Amino acid sequence: MSETVHVAVPRKGRPLEAVLDRLAGHPDATGDAAAVADDVSNVLRYEKSITKDKQDAEAGVYDRLADYSSPGDDRAPDFTLLRDDRAGFPRRVVFDSVTIDLGDVDVHLVGREEPFRALRTHEFALGFDSADLVLEEVVGLEPDPLTSLADVNDRIDPHDTDVRVVTGLGDTVYHTLLATHEAVDAGPTGALDREFVADYEGPFCISPRYERLVEAVLGTRAAEGLDFVYPEPGVEEEAAIADAGVGAYLTVTGSTAREHGLELGERLFPSETVLMENTCEADSAAIERVREALGHAVEETALAMN
Repeated sequence: MSETVHVAVPRKGRPLEAVLDRLAGHPDATGDAAAVADDVSNVLRYEKSITKDKQDAEAGVYDRLADYSSPGDDRAPDFTLLRDDRAGFPRRVVFDSVTIDLGDVDVHLVGREEPFRALRTHEFALGFDSADLVLEEVVGLEPDPLTSLADVNDRIDPHDTDVRVVTGLGDTVYHTLLATHEAVDAGPTGALDREFVADYEGPFCISPRYERLVEAVLGTRAAEGLDFVYPEPGVEEEAAIADAGVGAYLTVTGSTAREHGLELGERLFPSETVLMENTCEADSAAIERVREALGHAVEETALAMN
């Protein structure tokens, strides 16, 4: 019988899809790994469209949950319900678990609201989460900026946590500097980069909760004169940055930013799904096998373990 390794993953969103794609494309994956990955992604995209009021549900949430799940069959995807943060706190269908066969080892993906914290509390040896959470939780703040995933582990205090980043999955979008043309023209060089921020003093619009992340990727020296402000509820981040004049936000194409009259500046840091390991719990050959399997094909971004 194959040994089972439990891996914490997000319950929804881009990071979960990145993990499923990695497993489905692995050469040792057997059975219906690709079909399972598609099923989970399709269910969650459909549920997201319902949550965003872009599609009307044909059945109630409990009926949909019963239709999606296969109790007693851990090889089929299982889902669960969580309270959503919309008005009235309705329930939302999210991923719960599934087991995928990698030949001589079974990978049991287990949904968690915050996989990174589940690793910090030693519930799992391996897990996936956004690199943003690592920066928000444990990366130390230093005068110089943090510019790449390869430097993250060097900024983690080993007395604070046993979790380390192994590699990124390449599903990259970037925290990017954004500013109005007027603000850029008033800067020292006319360029929207870290030098601009170091010289700038005033409101700097970011998403709530991201203060430590922004300070880490800018460096505390450049962040000294910034007054962090945040979008009002229901206001798009790009619109709020346009009102503030300067800020940072996750961008893919930058089209929405340009529609608000913003200039795209320096890419500060990649927001990427990362494979993490609790070094104290990774004590078996099966865990090492899964670690290598889940980290394959991204050697160019692999991180040295400290």
